[in-house]
Amino acid sequence: MSHWQPDSWRSKPILQQPTYEDKQHLKQVEDTLGSYPPLVFAAETRDLYKQLGDVAEGKGFLLQGGDCAESFDEFNAPKIRDTFKVILQMAIVLTYAGRCPVTKVARMAGQYAKPRSGDFETIDGVSLPSYRGDIINSFEFTEASRKPDPQRMIEAYHRGASTLNLLRAFAQGGLADLHEVNRWNMAFVENNPLKERYHDLAMRIQDSLEFMNVMGINSINTPTLHETSLFTSHEALLLNYEQALTRVDTLTGNWYNCSAHMLWIGERTRQLDHAHLEFFRGIHNPIGVKVGPSMQEDELIQLIDALNPTNDPGRLTLITRMGADNLEQNLPKLLRRVKQEGRKVVWSSDPMHGNTFKASSGYKTRNFDAILREIQQFFAAHKAEGTHAGGIHLEMTGQHVTECTGGAYQISDDDLAQAYQTQCDPRLNADQVLEMAFLVADHLRLP
Repeated sequence: MSHWQPDSWRSKPILQQPTYEDKQHLKQVEDTLGSYPPLVFAAETRDLYKQLGDVAEGKGFLLQGGDCAESFDEFNAPKIRDTFKVILQMAIVLTYAGRCPVTKVARMAGQYAKPRSGDFETIDGVSLPSYRGDIINSFEFTEASRKPDPQRMIEAYHRGASTLNLLRAFAQGGLADLHEVNRWNMAFVENNPLKERYHDLAMRIQDSLEFMNVMGINSINTPTLHETSLFTSHEALLLNYEQALTRVDTLTGNWYNCSAHMLWIGERTRQLDHAHLEFFRGIHNPIGVKVGPSMQEDELIQLIDALNPTNDPGRLTLITRMGADNLEQNLPKLLRRVKQEGRKVVWSSDPMHGNTFKASSGYKTRNFDAILREIQQFFAAHKAEGTHAGGIHLEMTGQHVTECTGGAYQISDDDLAQAYQTQCDPRLNADQVLEMAFLVADHLRLP
């Protein structure tokens, strides 16, 4: 680590990056960002590290979710509030069912960059640079909009700061009160077409809260019933931005990426000798890596050792994204090898990315049943191997969009056009993600 510096990634091969024409402008933006205050603080990040350490030891569960890609145009308080609310609603269900703490990490306040399968997109014979997220270019299909603009990093910073400010206010200002959150869940259950399936669990949570109230344990005298902790995360794809917000902690002397509490490397940029791995190995945040079906056992051990050479629990989360048709064949051997080698990691399931397809209506979508099936297989594989199924990682929103088919409301291919709003990947809507929480709770209750 003595040879690591925040800019040492620049000497390595790098993928999934924009080409900025005005290098002087890019340097000015990086310098400006470097002079701005951090978005998160090292002490907060260490708290998350500790909680994830408990998850790695089988004493907790990680709930991570939010937008596939945050949008500048949809940046507003109601949208932030609704996603915050649905994360809390999921967390109370999972906490009660699993009888263990649930660490809540949002894909918010920085999820502005997205990897793409190709450098160019072609529509009606016209080819333009691919949309890579609002921190880089614009979704509008015009030559000017698709040109990478360094100034967008400044816009992303300010939107991230405002989002974090609002999230902290929500978390500490009363919106996270467990009684209020459970009232939202009770309303969800009563209005759900399959309410009988979820009614028992919802009522047992309600009874527990009422019992505590009778015993004098309430929101007034017990802060944990009134407040919560919510951490932020995003894929650290645009390393110019990430380096500019990487700072030395004055208490420990360690480097922290202060753009978010947790960062992860995507499936397309996790090469051992490339820039993203070089950057990640030097920051002291808890970090994640996406693990797809092509991952081999030796490669995974090399990746773990490169990113967590001291084998600290909480440092590394492996986020599997296999697909419902591939997980049973590919995940068990990885679990077995990591267990045999004694590596301490958090295992989390991303059941979204491996289950994407184009519907007959032409929309890119995901099916609720396939997402659930991958989660079920994830839990079953861990049970068979004697390892801990440590979390789920969902692309989701608190809005009532129609982007994923299925669920209790039986969204069909024909329904997708009603409220298909995503600029990248399809997200579970508020009802679907809460339904998913109740179904995942079935697995957490297993002995």
